[in-house]
Amino acid sequence: MATYLYRIGKFAYRRKGAVLSFWIAVLVLFGVGAATLSGPTTDSFTLPGTPAQQTQDLMAERFPAAEDPMSALSARYVFQAPEGQTLDDPTNQEAVEEVLAAVRGIERVSAPAKIDPATASPEQQAGVLVNPVRADAGLVEQMKAAAAQQGTPEEAALADARALSPLSADRTVGFVTVPFDGAITDANETMREKIVAAADLGRDAGLNVQVSGTAAAEMTMPGGTAELIGIGIAAIVLTLTFGSLVAAGLPLITALVGIGIGSLGITIATGFADLSSMTPTLAIMIGLAVAIDYSLFIVSRFRHELTLSSDRAEAAGRAVGTAGSAVVFAGLTVIIALMALSVVGIPFLSVMGYAAAFTVLMAVLIAITLLPAVLALFGEKAFAGRIPGLSQSDPEGDQATPGAALKFIGAVTRRPLVPLVAGVVLLGVLALPATGLRLALPSEATGDPKTSARQAYDLIEEGFGPGRNGPLLVVADARDADVSPPAAFGAVVASLSEHDEVVNAQVVTVNEAGDTAQILVTPRSGPSDPATMDLVSSIRDGEAQLQDEFGVSYGVTGQTALEGDVSASLQSALVPYLAVVVGLAFILLMLVFRSILVPLTATLGFLLSVVATFGATVAVFQNGWGGLISNPQPLVSFMPIILIGVVFGLAMDYQVFLVTRMREDYVHGASALDAVRSGFGHGARVVSAAAVIMISVFAAFIAEPDSLIKSIGFALAVAVFFDAFIVRMVIIPAVMALLGDKAWWLPARLDKILPNVDVEGEKLTRELGLSEPTPETARV
Repeated sequence: MATYLYRIGKFAYRRKGAVLSFWIAVLVLFGVGAATLSGPTTDSFTLPGTPAQQTQDLMAERFPAAEDPMSALSARYVFQAPEGQTLDDPTNQEAVEEVLAAVRGIERVSAPAKIDPATASPEQQAGVLVNPVRADAGLVEQMKAAAAQQGTPEEAALADARALSPLSADRTVGFVTVPFDGAITDANETMREKIVAAADLGRDAGLNVQVSGTAAAEMTMPGGTAELIGIGIAAIVLTLTFGSLVAAGLPLITALVGIGIGSLGITIATGFADLSSMTPTLAIMIGLAVAIDYSLFIVSRFRHELTLSSDRAEAAGRAVGTAGSAVVFAGLTVIIALMALSVVGIPFLSVMGYAAAFTVLMAVLIAITLLPAVLALFGEKAFAGRIPGLSQSDPEGDQATPGAALKFIGAVTRRPLVPLVAGVVLLGVLALPATGLRLALPSEATGDPKTSARQAYDLIEEGFGPGRNGPLLVVADARDADVSPPAAFGAVVASLSEHDEVVNAQVVTVNEAGDTAQILVTPRSGPSDPATMDLVSSIRDGEAQLQDEFGVSYGVTGQTALEGDVSASLQSALVPYLAVVVGLAFILLMLVFRSILVPLTATLGFLLSVVATFGATVAVFQNGWGGLISNPQPLVSFMPIILIGVVFGLAMDYQVFLVTRMREDYVHGASALDAVRSGFGHGARVVSAAAVIMISVFAAFIAEPDSLIKSIGFALAVAVFFDAFIVRMVIIPAVMALLGDKAWWLPARLDKILPNVDVEGEKLTRELGLSEPTPETARV
């Protein structure tokens, strides 16, 4: 491989015009495509095949007009009366009516809701926006009349009315749900502004009015500032590494081109597939970090090769042939980890992985083709713009006197057992909080307390109890029941009411055929409370008994159950995903290092990094340590699986970049211990710079207001820190010093089977007859 990459690098350097023109054309083409083919993003997290989704599908079949709670477009206005007053007061009633009048004038509000209640027919009134006080009164009368007709106790009817009423028992809090035509993707900023403007009318009249729902969600585009901060810090690190402004700018130029193409490609994809709003941010976060790092390694090696050859095209070819080989295989590990997200069978997660993998692929291709062309474009000025006081020494060359890296690795390998045990114990202690890991999908319950949506959620909980924010919907199918459908439905309601965690259960809708009913269940706990999903499991467990007794079957759905099933599926997919990723990458690393123990130690080191990262993230974002967030909450359900994939790929990056230099020295005749020390001395400075850059890029996203992006940025930053500076620079060298020559052992039979990919460039070295620099040939 090194030979092929050498030819690519040399070709790109010599034919810079053609290569630069090609990538500029690609960038322009993708820009045009993004401007003309893009579509909206969505934050609807669904998973086919889960029990809740199967029940939702049954409901869609039996109740064709029913809305999917995961894609319905709506807004909820929550009103709270001033202190000491109720919503019954005439002035408060007038304020609520003023808000609703303004709401009816908003475009896309469902047609029945636009009708004036005063002129609406009884049939129309069911879909009319009615203030909570009037709705409560009408509901109570309706329930009393139904109870009298059916001969049921009035007390039970009033309890059912209370469970459905939009007015709190103390009459201080009420809400109105506003349906809109269309799906979540049809929401826009103009609609949101009108929704907020209507709420402001009530606020001006003295009411506390908060708004939640998909139609009212703030349409923010994360990123921008975070990327600029990350790029700024990367520029500083690159300048310190090379001592040259021009050299520092080269990785940034190519990285920006790669990110531009990658993000534009993802924008194009939104026109053909459903992508979450998080997908572009995750892809840019990962792509930017690896793009800068990959270019840094090749530019650093190019500078080193200039001390071996006066021919700059030759130096570019050698840099791409050696460091570029490591870049390709490091990129492959990241791509494998991201593409493997598809094995868990969760569509939105697969799309995230594909998008991020695409940006990494662009980073690799640009590093081995565009970067040599850019080096040729700058020519003799590639390392110009020297900064006074900063050294321009070769970051990968041998130093006349032992530097900090050699002194450090000497201390680590002198008594390797001590740093090995210390590193493992430290990461083990950091991992302890991970034992309390809790997962949930993003929702109003986990939102920032400063947002109107979260305040609306809190008002509902305060006025109606936690369960009103996350009711469950049981769909009972009596088509094959042994008793009449009404009797079957009654049996289901009675069974549900026996659960201690159920506040109320009642039939709310029966389909036209009369054989299927929707039963609304109000739990005692909130949607993000583990007790609610325990209740869901308990309800599902009770179906078998009712089916045996009455022949009725049922399922549980609703937003809470749907999101809970997705979270449970994501959690159960962690181990299989980890096995697939580790297995594939282990094989790849065997090809790279031609060893059994090196890939094994690399994988075990990754496991240490990831559990320590989980521990730190749980401590900060779930337990609230350090005060980084104002609302500690469960981690987002898909974060652990994404974190495993990304961290594994990035961890293998540093393993490949650092250990290939050790293997390079080992195959060129150095002893195992000397190879560890000399390889570390050659690669540590550049790897450290790359790790600091990657940490900076990820850490910059902690400044984002969105807690999901904030937590992912934090987790990736600490993961790179743990892996690069504790695992790869302390634990791995200590283990390799202890193993000695055994580290590079490979069974003879396996040695014959595995192809020699020559990542360390041994074959290329023999072909080119490379020698160490002499004072006469050394130059920049």
